[in-house]
Amino acid sequence: MAALNGGKTFVQDEEKQRLLLEEHTEKHFTAGEVVRDIIIGVSDGLTVPFALAAGLSGANASSALVLTAGLAEVAAGAISMGLGGYLAAKSEADHYNRELQREQDEIDTVPDVEAAEIADILSQYGLGPSEYGPVVTALRNNPKAWLEFMMKFELGLERPEPRRALVSAATIALSYVAGGLVPLLPYVFVPEAGRAMAVSVAVTLAALLFFGFVKGRFTGDRPFLSAVQTTVVGALASAAAYAMARAVQSV
Repeated sequence: MAALNGGKTFVQDEEKQRLLLEEHTEKHFTAGEVVRDIIIGVSDGLTVPFALAAGLSGANASSALVLTAGLAEVAAGAISMGLGGYLAAKSEADHYNRELQREQDEIDTVPDVEAAEIADILSQYGLGPSEYGPVVTALRNNPKAWLEFMMKFELGLERPEPRRALVSAATIALSYVAGGLVPLLPYVFVPEAGRAMAVSVAVTLAALLFFGFVKGRFTGDRPFLSAVQTTVVGALASAAAYAMARAVQSV
């Protein structure tokens, strides 16, 4: 009778926990990798073409020439950045798969050693032998869960999304294009490069402020500080390119 009551209590507790989890909805931001790719693409897209346009304007190039060179740079930069994102994500996936196979081989060939590693990992969380013993046994009886546990808690590796490489490449490339067009748009409508550069500076600095603020909100940094830092970096890059172009022209 006591055993039956104990089993009934366990079922009731499990049902209570399930109901609590259904009632409690946690709101976590789960698109970190996509946001990171957008930040990389937009920040470089705003800065590099901006600096290039400022440098060419400093060399007294026409708006048409600045626009042509800027668009060429945006295209090349988007391809390069997208390819870099693809290769980085692909390398992460390849690394995960290699470690997955190595860990599977260790579970197959030296299971007792791997089981001892489970115990060691759980003991670091303050669990004693009587507490982590059933967990070790349960994992040994579930090879798939055992492998996933070792990958996550021993190696600290999360299974990558299957299409992560393609998504990363597309996100970075499109973000770079979106950012790169901002400093170039004034050269479409203003034929005189000097005036176009002044408008480009104002528009791009405003875009950098806005982007830095949004980036700070998503990454957990102080939004206003992030906005100032992002703007200062972009302004320094364009100022350096402009000064270098003027210096070369005066030689």
